[in-house]
Amino acid sequence: MDARSLKELELLSVARLYGLDSPPRGAGDEAAVVTAGHAQHESAGVPSPVSFHRAQKASLEELRTLVSECRACGLCEQRKQAVLGVGSPTGPWLFVGEGPGADEDEQGEPFVGQAGRLLDNMLAAIGCQRGRDTYIANVVKCRPPGNRNPTPEESSACAPFLDRQIELVAPRLIVALGRIAAMRLLGTDASIASLRGKVHKHKGIPVVVTYHPAYLLRSLPEKAKAWEDLVLARRTLAALA
Repeated sequence: MDARSLKELELLSVARLYGLDSPPRGAGDEAAVVTAGHAQHESAGVPSPVSFHRAQKASLEELRTLVSECRACGLCEQRKQAVLGVGSPTGPWLFVGEGPGADEDEQGEPFVGQAGRLLDNMLAAIGCQRGRDTYIANVVKCRPPGNRNPTPEESSACAPFLDRQIELVAPRLIVALGRIAAMRLLGTDASIASLRGKVHKHKGIPVVVTYHPAYLLRSLPEKAKAWEDLVLARRTLAALA
């Protein structure tokens, strides 16, 4: 498959990591392909497949290092620091947002700005607390310029990190905060309105979808709906117990 086809399928960035976007070569060129591919990864600043293999076996602290060194997409070029996640690594709740904003980029922790304060209030309303029984992460670990939505390629580049976070935290329930998180976890581009009020699954883990706190700051009437979603999440978790 050529580079143009891969790009149209939003797989080009992932294919490049594995050297799959190069044209076919003869069997006698295998050694040259391996050597050139490794050199291409190094010169471009893109992590080799070994980095992503390491992510599959890394601890949370090792993931933090891998994320800080990652150059798999263009988001790394303007970041001040990568933002992995924060909270209890053994709590029953996992909240997944979109990506770091300006405050998160400065402090290196997800949801620390105005949206973060709203999220803390949402957690308190259902008897939770940041760092005690919840873990908070984002789909992408570096701030998109201007706080725009991450592209599918950027989300794919960060996929091994979020996947490993979910494996390590092993939450009993995931709350997807906003459309980008829902797309990544559920593999759908359906609207938040159509996904709300139902319990979905991500690799067997119940997922409840609600609005992103930043959206709620702009759309105050939707806070009542977000409360309904949190009640559903709390009820679902209680039923699992």
